[in-house]
Amino acid sequence: MNITKKLADFARYQRTLRELNALDNRQLHDLGITKGDIRAIARGTYVA
Repeated sequence: MNITKKLADFARYQRTLRELNALDNRQLHDLGITKGDIRAIARGTYVA
């Protein structure tokens, strides 16, 4: 994996964290997730 791909992946991870953390508990509940799920979702390791 080259450095450009790693940087793009990290930027995507950070963006996902930022966007999900901006949601309130009600919005997260509507999506079926909790605050504790956010990091796993951003990493792509979340299993429902």
